[in-house]
Amino acid sequence: MIAPILSPGGTIGICSPSHVANFERYQPILYQLRRRGFQVIEAEHLYSSSDTYLATPQERADDLNRLIHDPAVQLILFGGGEGGNELLPMIDYDYLRAHPKRLCSYSDGTFVLSAVWSRTGVTTYYGMAPGAFSDLREYDYANFVQHLMGSAEAHIANTPWQPLTGGRALLNEAIVGGLMGGYLRNVALMLGGDYLRYDRQQKYVLFLEDHEKFGDRAYVSAMLSHIEQSGVMACVSGLLVGHYSETVYPELLSRLTRLGQRWGIPVVYCDDFGHGRSHAILDIGRRVELNADQGTMTYLD
Repeated sequence: MIAPILSPGGTIGICSPSHVANFERYQPILYQLRRRGFQVIEAEHLYSSSDTYLATPQERADDLNRLIHDPAVQLILFGGGEGGNELLPMIDYDYLRAHPKRLCSYSDGTFVLSAVWSRTGVTTYYGMAPGAFSDLREYDYANFVQHLMGSAEAHIANTPWQPLTGGRALLNEAIVGGLMGGYLRNVALMLGGDYLRYDRQQKYVLFLEDHEKFGDRAYVSAMLSHIEQSGVMACVSGLLVGHYSETVYPELLSRLTRLGQRWGIPVVYCDDFGHGRSHAILDIGRRVELNADQGTMTYLD
């Protein structure tokens, strides 16, 4: 289910499920959104640290639910951090299913984005956070417009794609599946829980990203092993991996190649999305065709 688009001059709600927003840092971000004509609503506890290091889980959930219920809000935009999974039992999924709207985030936002898609069937959007507007690049804003103010037809590459194992991963009309994934650790933590449910009779293209400042290559390998051992790989028909570091580490590419060969799926590495310089958006829940040989990903619905 795809929610209505963010219209020109529409309203964006900003909240913070996973971190305390810095007031001074956020003012230029909000200015950039407003100068592009958007109305902006700041959540009540956006800048609050009432629970020592964050606002309380209830306060953060209340902020998100108020934006979900606000009929003026067309897009809910939030960043990463730590602790977003504390909100998952308190999100008003029923209301969001009945009144879908677009949610966009990245990193720790994986928890909320994946849970909303899994529980409601509403497409969510991975790849951009409010911070992208502090130093907005043309590629990033093109993705914002294409995915959040419209319906993207294909992924637009901004960096070379490295096919590590070739082939196509087609989710055709007979198989209702689509993109799922996000930040590597969060995806691994969610598998087997109540907030990332997937149909074991369907096929999915999985996307993952991490960054070396948060975990070294051994850590990445351990998280990949956890994902492989969770059972989900039987449902994965292709893997797209985003930016990890400015340096290309052969051992990381070798680890990803082994994964692709083990499961007989195409695997592609690129720097288009993640914690790097480019912030492409990926539509969680939409059906895609990933062509590793050609370096393309096309949306089919």
